[in-house]
Amino acid sequence: MAASAGHAFSPDGRKILISSDQSGVFNVYALPAAGGAPQPLTDSKTNATFAASYFPADERVLFTADQGGDELNHIYVRETNGQVRDLTPGQKLKAAFVGWSADGDTFYVTSNERDPQFFDLYAYAANGYGRKLLFQNSGFTVGAVSPDGRWAALVKARSSANNDIYLADLAAGGEPRLITEHRGSVEHTTYGFTPDGKALIYGTDQHGEFTQAWRFDLATGAKSALIEADWDVMYVIHGWSGRYRVHAINADASTAVTITDAGGKAVKLTGAPAGDLGGVRFSNDETTIAFTVASDTSPADVFVASLSDGKARRLTKALNPAIREADLVEATVARFRSYDGLEIPGVLYRPKGASAAKPVPALVWVHGGPGGQSRRGYSAEIQNLVNKGYAVYMINNRGSSGYGKTFYHLDDKKHGDVDLKDVTASAAWLKSLDWVADDRIGIIGGSYGGYMVAAALAFSPETFDAGVNIFGVTNWVRTLKSIPPWWGDFKTALYDEMGDPATDEARHRAISPLFHAKNIRRPLLVVQGANDPRVLQVESDELVAAVKANGVPVEYVVFPPRRSRLPAAREPDHGVGGLHSLPGHAPQAQDLTR
Repeated sequence: MAASAGHAFSPDGRKILISSDQSGVFNVYALPAAGGAPQPLTDSKTNATFAASYFPADERVLFTADQGGDELNHIYVRETNGQVRDLTPGQKLKAAFVGWSADGDTFYVTSNERDPQFFDLYAYAANGYGRKLLFQNSGFTVGAVSPDGRWAALVKARSSANNDIYLADLAAGGEPRLITEHRGSVEHTTYGFTPDGKALIYGTDQHGEFTQAWRFDLATGAKSALIEADWDVMYVIHGWSGRYRVHAINADASTAVTITDAGGKAVKLTGAPAGDLGGVRFSNDETTIAFTVASDTSPADVFVASLSDGKARRLTKALNPAIREADLVEATVARFRSYDGLEIPGVLYRPKGASAAKPVPALVWVHGGPGGQSRRGYSAEIQNLVNKGYAVYMINNRGSSGYGKTFYHLDDKKHGDVDLKDVTASAAWLKSLDWVADDRIGIIGGSYGGYMVAAALAFSPETFDAGVNIFGVTNWVRTLKSIPPWWGDFKTALYDEMGDPATDEARHRAISPLFHAKNIRRPLLVVQGANDPRVLQVESDELVAAVKANGVPVEYVVFPPRRSRLPAAREPDHGVGGLHSLPGHAPQAQDLTR
C-alpha cells in the first residue's frame, strides 16, 4: 500500500492506493474499498513503480520509481488527468517521500541532488509544487517531520551498535539538538511524531536486549516508556487524529500487531485469516483501516475493516489461481545447537511426503545483510522449491537481527568465520533429520547470503553438495570501497561492523571467496543483475571464471538492466536488514547489498 506517512485512502475513502505486480512489473493501482478490480494508475513495462500517497484533498497521486534497478528513485506526481511529472528531475540523484503536513498543504521529500552523500530535506507545496530547502544535511538520516513542520527527527550513526537522535528546529534553524545522551553503545530509531505534534516516538535498546518504544516530550524533554516487550518493537504509527495507535512486535520471526484506541482498549479484528498483519493505513476520517495479511502459504492480500466493530473484508486474492493453497507448505520455527553450543534459530519448510522412507534434498537459505533476518511469510521462490521436493532451512545465523543486540553483534568483524560456522553446522543438523537426504544438501542465498554461499564452497568445500549464489559479494576489498555515495551515514556503521577497507584490507582479502576460488569443487549457479549498484557484476564475472578454471560445472545468469530486481522493502520504518532484500529477509540495519 501507500507509504506509512502517506494517505493510502482517497479523500472520499472509496479507493485505496496500492502497489501490485499483477502485470509482471510493479505498478500503482487504485483499489475500490467496496471491492472490485484495481484500476491501474501507472503502466510501467520496465521499472518497478511504488505508491507513496494520495493528495489529502484530491486524487492526485505521489509515487516513486528508479531507472533499470539503479536504486536512484525519483518522486513523481500523477495528475487527475493521468499526466505524470517528475518532481525530482536530474541525473545521479536519489529522492524519497517523507510525509505530509497536518494541514495537507505541504509534503516533504529528501534528495541528495546537492551532494551525493547527503539527503537534504525539502518542503513541496501541494498546489504548484514550489519547493523550499528546510534542512541542509551534513551527515544525518532524516527520520520524520512533525505534523506542524516545526521539527525534524534525525539519526546520527556512531558505530554499528551506537547512534543518536537529534532534533532540528526547521523554523528557527541552528544546529540540531542531541536528545539521546547516553553512555556506552545504544541504538535508536525514530518511529514518528504524535499527531498532536507534542512528542516524538522513538525506539531504543538502552534498557535491555530488545528495542523498546519510548516517548520524548518536545516541550519538557521528558522521556517515558511507551511499549516494552520481549522482542523488538518494529514500528509505532497513529491514526490522523491520534485516536488510534498501531504497533508491531517482531516475535520470533513473525509480526504481532496490536491496535488500541486512546483509552488503551484493543481493537479486535475478525474475518481475516491467520498470518502476518501489516501495512495498517487509516482512512482520513479514521472510521476504517486497510491492511495486508500474508502467511506462509499466501501472498499479502489487502483487507479493510471498520474500527467500530473490527469486521474485516478481503479485497484481493493474490495467490495465482493456478496454485492450490493446500499444496503449499506451512513453515515452522526450528532451532539447533551450533558448533560452540549457541542456539541458532531459523524457519524450516518440510515438503509434503518427506519421511525416513522418502528422504528429500535440502537447501540452507542464508538471508542478506550483514544483519538481516529470515522471517515467516510467503515466498514464491521458496514454495516453488519445496513443491519440487526440496526442504528449505532459512537460517538466522549469529549476527542476524531480531534476537537481541548481543546475538546481533556476535559476528562483528568475524564475518566469514563465526557466521559461516553456524551455516556449516546447520548442514550437519539437517543431516541428523531422518527425512533429509544427507548426501544432497545445498546452500542458497542472495547479497550477503550469496557471499556466504561462495564462502561455504571455498572455505568448507566438502560441506555442501551444490550452491546458488544470487548477486553475492566475492571480493570484500572492492565491494567496501565501491559503496554508493548515498549511503552516507550508513557507511560509518557498516565499516564499524565489517572493518574499514583502509585498515582491514588483509582480513577482507582473507575472507573473500574470490581469492580462494581454487578450493571450490561443487557445482554452482550464479545469478547477477547487470545494473546492480551495490554488488557489481564484476564480482560474479570473476568468480564464475575462477570456478570454471577448476573444471567445476557453473551456470551463470545475468539479468539485463530492464527493471528493478526485487521490490525494496515497502515499509523502511518497519524493517530489519543489510545489502539486498530477498524473500525471507525483512530489511533493521542497512543491507550492504540491499
